[in-house]
Amino acid sequence: MRLKDKVAVVTGGASGFGAGICTTFVAEGARVLVADRDGDAARAMAQRLGGEGSAHALQVDVADEVGARAMIDDAFERFGRLDILVNNAGVGHTPQPLEDLPEDTFDRIAAVNMKAIYLAMRAVVPRFKAQGGGVVLNMASTAGVSPRPRLAWYNASKGWVITATRACAVELAPFGIRVNALNPVAGETPMLKTFMGEDTPEMRAKFLATIPLGRFSTPEDLGHAACFLCSDEASMITGVCMEVDGGRCI
Repeated sequence: MRLKDKVAVVTGGASGFGAGICTTFVAEGARVLVADRDGDAARAMAQRLGGEGSAHALQVDVADEVGARAMIDDAFERFGRLDILVNNAGVGHTPQPLEDLPEDTFDRIAAVNMKAIYLAMRAVVPRFKAQGGGVVLNMASTAGVSPRPRLAWYNASKGWVITATRACAVELAPFGIRVNALNPVAGETPMLKTFMGEDTPEMRAKFLATIPLGRFSTPEDLGHAACFLCSDEASMITGVCMEVDGGRCI
């Protein structure tokens, strides 16, 4: 029960890494607001986590200013407090030459992977400052540390997350607010096919050959790592962008 009595918001919480984080958080004693653009999936996840008392669902576009602020307000109104914000929502693009990526796809990547974090932080930081502390965890990627070719703009967005995490950690430390990030390698999530371009045994083998431990990351892996960084056990850890990558970035 490492998160006993904690309240967390997890964006993109209905599937993939977000679902793994929500599941672990509830198992460790937290109450969770499952925030996702897919309202039906968010509600289904909240029900699987125990519903009332353990998890609530909120349909929201985290790249929208009104939605991001409403998400933070909803957590405080529903639970009476907020201890943890997990900025997990993200989108990718299929492998292609950097000059071929359509502008609307670039705009969506910038909105979800970068602007959404800015909007959520702008909404939550004043409240965390007022209560004397809080924890923010951002979902970055090994793509921001060791970029793969033909994924240039996704790589760049995750590099931005890493820099933003470190910058926010330094600025917010005097207020008792910790800010960290996770750098997962490609995982068994709905986004895997997007990164590979096609989900074939040959393409999987090519990706796995770059991961020393020989497997993709899982939602459970990210859930355990997130739980540690958001718990009081990590009270001296801020500004860390921790690889959960099976050794890929070595």
